[in-house]
Amino acid sequence: MADKPHQNLAIIGHVDHGKSTLVGRLLFETGSVPEHVIEQHREEAEEKGKGGFEFAYVMDNLAEERERGVTIDIAHQEFDTDEYYFTIVDTPGHRDFVKNMITGASQADNAVLVVAADDGVQPQTQEHVFLSRTLGIGELVIAVNKMDLVDYSEDDYEGVKDEVSQLLKQVQFNADNTTFIPTSAFEGDNVAELSDNMPWYDGQTILDALNDLPEVEPPTDAPLRLPIQDVYTIDGIGTVPVGRVETGVIESGNNVSFQPSDTGGEVKTVEMHHEEVPKAEPGDNVGFNVRGVGTDDIRRGDVCGPADDPPSVAETFQAQVVVMQHPSVITAGYTPVFHAHTAQVACTIESLDTKLDPASGDVEEENPDFIKSGDAAVVTVRPQKPLSIEPSSEIPELGSFAIRDMGQTIAAGKVLGVEER
Repeated sequence: MADKPHQNLAIIGHVDHGKSTLVGRLLFETGSVPEHVIEQHREEAEEKGKGGFEFAYVMDNLAEERERGVTIDIAHQEFDTDEYYFTIVDTPGHRDFVKNMITGASQADNAVLVVAADDGVQPQTQEHVFLSRTLGIGELVIAVNKMDLVDYSEDDYEGVKDEVSQLLKQVQFNADNTTFIPTSAFEGDNVAELSDNMPWYDGQTILDALNDLPEVEPPTDAPLRLPIQDVYTIDGIGTVPVGRVETGVIESGNNVSFQPSDTGGEVKTVEMHHEEVPKAEPGDNVGFNVRGVGTDDIRRGDVCGPADDPPSVAETFQAQVVVMQHPSVITAGYTPVFHAHTAQVACTIESLDTKLDPASGDVEEENPDFIKSGDAAVVTVRPQKPLSIEPSSEIPELGSFAIRDMGQTIAAGKVLGVEER
């Protein structure tokens, strides 16, 4: 299994369109959730009068366990096909799904967009497609789901397909790179095997389409960037920062720098899954110990990089943003919270530099007075406290962010350039 190439896959789309059921079905069909677990959920679901929901149930239970901080056997979110080993990043239903999708806490390579045949494109469908495009997701596989609810009607399928194609055009998503598949995750139609219920469709199944996704280029030439998620104190070892290697390699003996805390030292040990390892690479979750760095010296949101090529710390940065939802308008001086990798920092939008056509990216207006929902713009941002962030063109994994306010994600963006402090 380990020698197959790996991909991060996002499952996106409107909340009630069957994402959880599809995830459960994929895990079940690829043998990643044992039969007895499904059986157990089937019994529970039937007792609660929700027979047939066992796949969604598997996922919802995992989500609940995760909310409670129970560590789940990773197998529940990973599955493999003939060609790839997939990790489903940030399983749907997770309340910070959109935020995590943006901040690179779970940067997806490709995505499956789930759209219900009986409901069509909804605001959340648009939001997720918009984000996928902004974040550079490569290809979309589109599952027109719940075909069982429209009696497997080809007309209904074609109608939703047209609607989604229009949406893709609007955000300049290359529709040639998208595969449309009529499915019922609930019944299992066209997920692993072609369904007899839709003789009019002779294309790929979901698993076929996933096998056909292009291979992902590993980001090996970028310098080490490791955003810190937590800092622990462990008896006998001392201070242990924990995080996921986004780019580059960390190995014992490296001299590293933590920014913006501006401290560092020599890496003594690197641990993965409670075992000491000589080095760790992109995608690896690690704990490590650095000589002379104490628990009070670093914090969540710091980024670890090589001492001779330390992470940038922004005095200001210029960014391209897309406003997804805001109750009024955004003007210069607005100070929401920016979520970038593991950092959360209040930042002031100092100036609105240009307003862009959200589809083409062409400049529509210089120095606009305000921007509102649906607008794209280039803005200059001043973090209220030190923030380590990188230009998206150099290190995409540390160049994207979400803007949150009033309990919701209001915009997404990517860093164009950093004015270092």
